[in-house]
Amino acid sequence: MSTLFDPVKAGDLRLANRIVMAPLTRNRSPNAVPQPATATYYAQRASAGLLITEATPVSHQGQGYADVPGLYAPEQLAGWRRVTEAVHAKGGKIVVQLWHVGRVSHDSLQPDGQPPVAPSALQANTKTYLIDAQGQGGFAPTSMPRALEIAELPGIVADFGRAARAAVEEAGFDGVEVHAANGYLIDQFLRSSSNHRQDAYGGIIENRARFLFEVLDAIVAEIGAGRVGIRLSPVTPANDVSDDAPQALFEYVVRRLASYGLAYVHIIEGATGGARDHVQGPKPFDYAALKSVYRQAGGNGAWMVNNGYDGPMAESAVQSGAADLVAFGRLFIANPDLVERLRRQAPLNTPDRSTFYGGGEHGYTDYPSLEN
Repeated sequence: MSTLFDPVKAGDLRLANRIVMAPLTRNRSPNAVPQPATATYYAQRASAGLLITEATPVSHQGQGYADVPGLYAPEQLAGWRRVTEAVHAKGGKIVVQLWHVGRVSHDSLQPDGQPPVAPSALQANTKTYLIDAQGQGGFAPTSMPRALEIAELPGIVADFGRAARAAVEEAGFDGVEVHAANGYLIDQFLRSSSNHRQDAYGGIIENRARFLFEVLDAIVAEIGAGRVGIRLSPVTPANDVSDDAPQALFEYVVRRLASYGLAYVHIIEGATGGARDHVQGPKPFDYAALKSVYRQAGGNGAWMVNNGYDGPMAESAVQSGAADLVAFGRLFIANPDLVERLRRQAPLNTPDRSTFYGGGEHGYTDYPSLEN
Protein backbone atom coordinates (compact mmCIF):
# COMPACT_ATOMS: atom_id res chain seq x y z
CA MET A 1 0.00 0.00 0.00
CA SER A 2 1.44 3.35 -1.06
CA THR A 3 1.54 6.41 1.18
CA LEU A 4 1.57 10.12 0.42
CA PHE A 5 5.30 10.25 1.10
CA ASP A 6 6.40 7.36 -1.11
CA PRO A 7 8.19 8.00 -4.43
CA VAL A 8 6.29 7.49 -7.65
CA LYS A 9 6.98 7.47 -11.38
CA ALA A 10 4.81 9.66 -13.60
CA GLY A 11 5.78 9.03 -17.20
CA ASP A 12 9.40 10.11 -17.51
CA LEU A 13 9.23 11.99 -14.19
CA ARG A 14 10.54 10.28 -11.05
CA LEU A 15 9.02 12.06 -8.07
CA ALA A 16 10.22 11.91 -4.46
CA ASN A 17 6.69 11.91 -3.02
CA ARG A 18 3.03 12.10 -4.05
CA ILE A 19 2.50 15.73 -2.98
CA VAL A 20 2.12 18.25 -5.83
CA MET A 21 2.05 22.03 -5.76
CA ALA A 22 -0.91 23.04 -7.90
CA PRO A 23 -0.68 25.90 -10.43
CA LEU A 24 -1.39 29.23 -8.72
CA THR A 25 -1.60 32.57 -10.55
CA ARG A 26 0.23 35.22 -8.50
CA ASN A 27 0.56 38.22 -10.91
CA ARG A 28 4.13 39.10 -10.01
CA SER A 29 5.85 39.03 -13.42
CA PRO A 30 5.96 42.56 -14.92
CA ASN A 31 6.14 42.51 -18.72
CA ALA A 32 5.46 38.76 -18.51
CA VAL A 33 9.01 38.10 -17.21
CA PRO A 34 9.55 35.90 -14.11
CA GLN A 35 11.49 37.84 -11.48
CA PRO A 36 14.27 36.78 -9.07
CA ALA A 37 11.60 36.51 -6.36
CA THR A 38 9.82 33.95 -8.54
CA ALA A 39 12.88 31.71 -8.36
CA THR A 40 12.95 32.08 -4.58
CA TYR A 41 9.23 31.32 -4.30
CA TYR A 42 9.39 28.05 -6.22
CA ALA A 43 12.71 26.94 -4.71
CA GLN A 44 11.23 27.35 -1.23
CA ARG A 45 8.58 24.77 -2.20
CA ALA A 46 10.89 22.33 -4.00
CA SER A 47 10.33 19.55 -1.44
CA ALA A 48 7.04 18.80 -3.23
CA GLY A 49 7.23 15.72 -5.40
CA LEU A 50 6.29 18.00 -8.29
CA LEU A 51 5.83 21.74 -8.73
CA ILE A 52 3.38 22.91 -11.39
CA THR A 53 3.94 26.56 -12.24
CA GLU A 54 1.34 29.24 -12.44
CA ALA A 55 -0.45 29.19 -15.80
CA THR A 56 1.84 30.63 -18.48
CA PRO A 57 0.60 31.92 -21.86
CA VAL A 58 2.06 30.35 -24.98
CA SER A 59 1.59 33.62 -26.92
CA HIS A 60 0.71 37.26 -26.36
CA GLN A 61 -2.79 36.47 -27.64
CA GLY A 62 -3.07 33.83 -24.92
CA GLN A 63 -2.62 36.36 -22.10
CA GLY A 64 -5.65 37.25 -20.01
CA TYR A 65 -4.31 38.71 -16.76
CA ALA A 66 -1.82 41.46 -15.97
CA ASP A 67 1.70 40.51 -14.87
CA VAL A 68 1.50 36.79 -15.53
CA PRO A 69 4.68 35.21 -16.95
CA GLY A 70 4.97 34.12 -20.57
CA LEU A 71 6.77 31.54 -22.69
CA TYR A 72 7.01 33.39 -25.99
CA ALA A 73 9.95 35.81 -25.68
CA PRO A 74 13.67 35.29 -24.93
CA GLU A 75 13.61 37.34 -21.72
CA GLN A 76 10.68 35.27 -20.42
CA LEU A 77 12.51 32.02 -21.08
CA ALA A 78 15.62 33.40 -19.40
CA GLY A 79 13.57 34.33 -16.35
CA TRP A 80 12.11 30.84 -16.20
CA ARG A 81 15.59 29.34 -16.58
CA ARG A 82 16.56 31.04 -13.29
CA VAL A 83 13.50 29.45 -11.69
CA THR A 84 14.18 25.92 -12.91
CA GLU A 85 17.84 26.12 -11.92
CA ALA A 86 16.88 27.21 -8.41
CA VAL A 87 14.37 24.37 -8.07
CA HIS A 88 16.75 21.76 -9.43
CA ALA A 89 19.46 22.97 -7.04
CA LYS A 90 17.08 22.03 -4.22
CA GLY A 91 16.43 18.61 -5.75
CA GLY A 92 12.95 19.45 -7.00
CA LYS A 93 11.02 18.70 -10.19
CA ILE A 94 9.04 21.40 -11.99
CA VAL A 95 6.73 21.54 -15.01
CA VAL A 96 5.18 24.62 -16.59
CA GLN A 97 1.46 24.93 -17.23
CA LEU A 98 0.82 25.89 -20.87
CA TRP A 99 -2.05 28.38 -21.18
CA HIS A 100 -4.21 30.19 -23.66
CA VAL A 101 -7.04 32.05 -21.95
CA GLY A 102 -9.25 32.45 -25.02
CA ARG A 103 -12.15 34.77 -24.16
CA VAL A 104 -11.08 35.31 -20.52
CA SER A 105 -9.12 38.44 -21.34
CA HIS A 106 -9.39 42.17 -21.90
CA ASP A 107 -8.70 44.27 -24.98
CA SER A 108 -5.95 46.15 -23.12
CA LEU A 109 -3.98 42.91 -22.66
CA GLN A 110 -4.22 41.76 -26.27
CA PRO A 111 -1.83 42.54 -29.16
CA ASP A 112 -2.69 45.98 -30.60
CA GLY A 113 -5.77 46.17 -28.35
CA GLN A 114 -7.63 43.59 -30.40
CA PRO A 115 -10.59 41.63 -28.97
CA PRO A 116 -9.83 38.32 -27.28
CA VAL A 117 -10.50 35.16 -29.28
CA ALA A 118 -12.83 32.27 -28.52
CA PRO A 119 -14.56 29.30 -30.15
CA SER A 120 -17.70 31.45 -30.40
CA ALA A 121 -18.40 35.15 -29.97
CA LEU A 122 -19.88 34.73 -26.48
CA GLN A 123 -18.72 37.03 -23.70
CA ALA A 124 -17.76 35.30 -20.45
CA ASN A 125 -19.56 36.45 -17.34
CA THR A 126 -16.34 36.63 -15.35
CA LYS A 127 -13.52 39.03 -14.51
CA THR A 128 -9.83 39.38 -15.20
CA TYR A 129 -7.01 41.14 -13.33
CA LEU A 130 -5.72 44.46 -14.62
CA ILE A 131 -3.12 46.94 -13.37
CA ASP A 132 -3.75 50.65 -13.99
CA ALA A 133 -1.30 53.43 -14.88
CA GLN A 134 -0.70 54.09 -11.18
CA GLY A 135 0.29 50.48 -10.61
CA GLN A 136 -2.89 49.55 -8.77
CA GLY A 137 -4.31 46.11 -9.46
CA GLY A 138 -7.94 45.07 -9.50
CA PHE A 139 -10.53 42.90 -11.21
CA ALA A 140 -12.54 44.05 -14.24
CA PRO A 141 -15.07 42.41 -16.59
CA THR A 142 -13.68 40.55 -19.58
CA SER A 143 -14.04 41.99 -23.09
CA MET A 144 -16.35 40.74 -25.83
CA PRO A 145 -14.41 38.13 -27.87
CA ARG A 146 -14.51 37.33 -31.55
CA ALA A 147 -14.93 33.80 -32.90
CA LEU A 148 -11.81 32.13 -34.25
CA GLU A 149 -11.70 31.23 -37.94
CA ILE A 150 -10.73 27.64 -38.73
CA ALA A 151 -7.68 28.96 -40.59
CA GLU A 152 -6.37 30.48 -37.34
CA LEU A 153 -6.41 27.28 -35.32
CA PRO A 154 -3.23 25.67 -36.72
CA GLY A 155 -1.26 28.74 -35.66
CA ILE A 156 -2.49 28.46 -32.06
CA VAL A 157 -1.76 24.73 -32.06
CA ALA A 158 1.76 25.51 -33.29
CA ASP A 159 2.17 28.05 -30.47
CA PHE A 160 1.55 25.30 -27.93
CA GLY A 161 4.10 23.00 -29.58
CA ARG A 162 6.73 25.73 -29.83
CA ALA A 163 6.19 26.75 -26.20
CA ALA A 164 6.55 23.16 -25.01
CA ARG A 165 9.87 22.71 -26.78
CA ALA A 166 11.15 26.07 -25.54
CA ALA A 167 10.05 25.24 -22.00
CA VAL A 168 12.12 22.06 -21.93
CA GLU A 169 15.09 22.95 -24.13
CA GLU A 170 15.57 26.63 -23.29
CA ALA A 171 13.95 27.19 -19.91
CA GLY A 172 14.97 23.84 -18.41
CA PHE A 173 11.60 22.53 -17.27
CA ASP A 174 11.17 18.81 -16.57
CA GLY A 175 7.95 18.81 -18.57
CA VAL A 176 4.71 20.65 -19.23
CA GLU A 177 1.08 20.55 -18.18
CA VAL A 178 -1.60 21.38 -20.75
CA HIS A 179 -4.19 23.69 -19.20
CA ALA A 180 -7.47 22.29 -20.51
CA ALA A 181 -9.51 23.34 -17.46
CA ASN A 182 -11.25 26.24 -15.72
CA GLY A 183 -13.00 27.77 -18.70
CA TYR A 184 -9.94 28.80 -20.73
CA LEU A 185 -9.52 28.28 -24.47
CA ILE A 186 -9.23 24.48 -24.67
CA ASP A 187 -12.04 24.08 -22.13
CA GLN A 188 -14.12 26.63 -24.05
CA PHE A 189 -13.93 24.39 -27.09
CA LEU A 190 -14.94 21.35 -25.02
CA ARG A 191 -18.04 22.84 -23.38
CA SER A 192 -21.47 23.12 -24.93
CA SER A 193 -22.10 26.48 -23.18
CA SER A 194 -19.12 28.24 -24.77
CA ASN A 195 -18.83 26.39 -28.10
CA HIS A 196 -21.69 27.09 -30.48
CA ARG A 197 -19.70 26.37 -33.63
CA GLN A 198 -21.32 24.57 -36.55
CA ASP A 199 -18.10 23.33 -38.17
CA ALA A 200 -15.64 20.50 -37.51
CA TYR A 201 -14.83 22.01 -34.09
CA GLY A 202 -18.38 22.27 -32.74
CA GLY A 203 -21.51 20.27 -32.12
CA ILE A 204 -20.88 16.64 -31.19
CA ILE A 205 -18.36 15.72 -28.49
CA GLU A 206 -15.81 14.40 -31.00
CA ASN A 207 -15.76 17.77 -32.74
CA ARG A 208 -15.58 19.86 -29.57
CA ALA A 209 -12.63 17.76 -28.39
CA ARG A 210 -10.78 18.08 -31.70
CA PHE A 211 -8.83 21.20 -30.74
CA LEU A 212 -7.63 19.63 -27.49
CA PHE A 213 -6.19 16.61 -29.26
CA GLU A 214 -4.58 18.71 -31.99
CA VAL A 215 -2.82 20.71 -29.27
CA LEU A 216 -1.77 17.54 -27.48
CA ASP A 217 -0.47 15.98 -30.70
CA ALA A 218 1.69 19.05 -31.35
CA ILE A 219 3.15 19.06 -27.86
CA VAL A 220 3.86 15.33 -27.79
CA ALA A 221 5.57 15.58 -31.18
CA GLU A 222 7.93 18.19 -29.72
CA ILE A 223 8.87 16.75 -26.30
CA GLY A 224 7.42 13.23 -26.03
CA ALA A 225 4.36 12.11 -24.08
CA GLY A 226 6.27 11.06 -20.95
CA ARG A 227 6.93 14.68 -20.02
CA VAL A 228 3.36 15.88 -20.62
CA GLY A 229 0.47 16.14 -18.18
CA ILE A 230 -3.00 17.55 -18.68
CA ARG A 231 -5.41 19.35 -16.35
CA LEU A 232 -9.19 18.88 -16.64
CA SER A 233 -12.07 20.27 -14.57
CA PRO A 234 -15.16 18.24 -15.52
CA VAL A 235 -17.84 20.24 -13.69
CA THR A 236 -16.28 23.51 -12.62
CA PRO A 237 -18.35 26.62 -13.41
CA ALA A 238 -15.15 28.70 -13.42
CA ASN A 239 -15.13 31.50 -15.96
CA ASP A 240 -18.74 30.87 -16.97
CA VAL A 241 -18.51 27.43 -18.58
CA SER A 242 -20.80 24.43 -18.32
CA ASP A 243 -21.79 21.38 -20.30
CA ASP A 244 -25.07 19.57 -20.84
CA ALA A 245 -23.49 16.12 -20.39
CA PRO A 246 -20.13 16.39 -18.59
CA GLN A 247 -19.83 12.68 -17.74
CA ALA A 248 -20.09 11.64 -21.39
CA LEU A 249 -17.79 14.47 -22.51
CA PHE A 250 -14.96 13.76 -20.11
CA GLU A 251 -15.19 9.99 -20.35
CA TYR A 252 -14.68 10.44 -24.10
CA VAL A 253 -11.71 12.73 -23.42
CA VAL A 254 -9.93 10.40 -20.98
CA ARG A 255 -10.59 7.37 -23.18
CA ARG A 256 -8.72 9.16 -25.96
CA LEU A 257 -6.01 10.35 -23.56
CA ALA A 258 -5.29 6.77 -22.55
CA SER A 259 -3.50 6.03 -25.82
CA TYR A 260 -0.94 8.84 -25.44
CA GLY A 261 1.21 7.51 -22.59
CA LEU A 262 1.07 10.82 -20.71
CA ALA A 263 2.94 11.45 -17.47
CA TYR A 264 -0.27 12.24 -15.59
CA VAL A 265 -3.90 13.31 -15.75
CA HIS A 266 -4.80 16.10 -13.30
CA ILE A 267 -8.48 16.23 -12.29
CA ILE A 268 -10.14 19.09 -10.41
CA GLU A 269 -12.99 17.55 -8.42
CA GLY A 270 -16.01 19.85 -8.11
CA ALA A 271 -15.93 23.63 -8.50
CA THR A 272 -12.38 24.95 -8.73
CA GLY A 273 -11.53 26.47 -5.36
CA GLY A 274 -15.08 25.78 -4.17
CA ALA A 275 -17.50 22.98 -3.38
CA ARG A 276 -16.15 19.50 -4.04
CA ASP A 277 -19.69 18.19 -4.57
CA HIS A 278 -20.68 20.78 -7.19
CA VAL A 279 -23.15 19.27 -9.65
CA GLN A 280 -23.34 20.14 -13.34
CA GLY A 281 -25.59 18.19 -15.64
CA PRO A 282 -28.33 15.72 -14.75
CA LYS A 283 -26.55 13.96 -11.83
CA PRO A 284 -23.43 14.14 -9.64
CA PHE A 285 -20.19 13.53 -11.52
CA ASP A 286 -18.65 10.08 -11.00
CA TYR A 287 -14.90 10.62 -10.64
CA ALA A 288 -14.21 6.96 -9.84
CA ALA A 289 -15.89 5.99 -13.10
CA LEU A 290 -13.74 8.55 -14.95
CA LYS A 291 -10.55 7.01 -13.59
CA SER A 292 -11.86 3.53 -14.37
CA VAL A 293 -12.58 4.48 -18.00
CA TYR A 294 -9.02 5.82 -18.33
CA ARG A 295 -7.43 2.69 -16.87
CA GLN A 296 -9.66 0.28 -18.80
CA ALA A 297 -8.68 2.06 -22.01
CA GLY A 298 -5.03 1.39 -21.21
CA GLY A 299 -4.10 4.70 -19.64
CA ASN A 300 -1.04 4.28 -17.41
CA GLY A 301 -0.32 7.90 -16.49
CA ALA A 302 -0.40 8.91 -12.83
CA TRP A 303 -3.87 9.99 -11.65
CA MET A 304 -3.70 13.36 -9.87
CA VAL A 305 -6.60 14.77 -7.84
CA ASN A 306 -7.15 18.32 -6.66
CA ASN A 307 -9.54 20.62 -4.80
CA GLY A 308 -9.91 21.08 -1.07
CA TYR A 309 -7.68 18.22 0.05
CA ASP A 310 -6.11 18.26 3.48
CA GLY A 311 -3.47 15.85 4.76
CA PRO A 312 -5.77 13.03 5.96
CA MET A 313 -7.93 13.22 2.84
CA ALA A 314 -4.86 13.07 0.63
CA GLU A 315 -3.37 10.13 2.53
CA SER A 316 -6.65 8.26 2.27
CA ALA A 317 -6.88 8.91 -1.49
CA VAL A 318 -3.38 7.52 -2.08
CA GLN A 319 -3.68 4.55 0.26
CA SER A 320 -7.03 3.53 -1.24
CA GLY A 321 -5.69 3.75 -4.79
CA ALA A 322 -8.15 6.49 -5.73
CA ALA A 323 -5.18 8.72 -6.62
CA ASP A 324 -1.47 8.45 -7.32
CA LEU A 325 -0.79 12.15 -6.71
CA VAL A 326 -2.60 14.88 -4.75
CA ALA A 327 -2.24 18.57 -5.66
CA PHE A 328 -2.49 21.31 -3.03
CA GLY A 329 -3.02 24.97 -3.92
CA ARG A 330 -3.62 27.56 -1.23
CA LEU A 331 -1.92 25.49 1.44
CA PHE A 332 1.31 25.75 -0.57
CA ILE A 333 0.96 29.53 -0.80
CA ALA A 334 1.28 29.87 2.99
CA ASN A 335 3.38 26.80 3.75
CA PRO A 336 6.59 26.54 1.70
CA ASP A 337 7.48 23.41 3.70
CA LEU A 338 4.03 21.84 3.32
CA VAL A 339 5.49 18.36 2.74
CA GLU A 340 7.24 18.36 6.10
CA ARG A 341 4.24 19.88 7.88
CA LEU A 342 2.01 17.14 6.51
CA ARG A 343 4.56 14.49 7.45
CA ARG A 344 4.73 15.76 11.05
CA GLN A 345 1.02 16.67 11.17
CA ALA A 346 2.25 20.11 12.24
CA PRO A 347 0.15 23.30 12.38
CA LEU A 348 -0.30 25.13 9.09
CA ASN A 349 0.15 28.84 8.34
CA THR A 350 -3.00 30.63 7.20
CA PRO A 351 -2.86 32.20 3.70
CA ASP A 352 -3.28 35.97 3.50
CA ARG A 353 -5.83 36.38 0.70
CA SER A 354 -5.07 40.09 0.30
CA THR A 355 -1.63 39.17 -1.10
CA PHE A 356 -2.71 36.43 -3.52
CA TYR A 357 -2.65 38.60 -6.65
CA GLY A 358 0.06 41.14 -7.38
CA GLY A 359 2.42 42.90 -4.99
CA GLY A 360 5.95 42.17 -3.86
CA GLU A 361 7.56 39.57 -1.66
CA HIS A 362 5.14 40.04 1.24
CA GLY A 363 2.71 37.15 1.11
CA TYR A 364 4.92 35.53 -1.53
CA THR A 365 8.32 34.52 -0.19
CA ASP A 366 8.04 35.54 3.49
CA TYR A 367 5.82 32.82 4.96
CA PRO A 368 7.71 31.07 7.77
CA SER A 369 8.79 27.44 7.68
CA LEU A 370 8.94 25.14 10.68
CA GLU A 371 12.65 25.82 10.99
CA ASN A 372 12.44 29.62 11.31
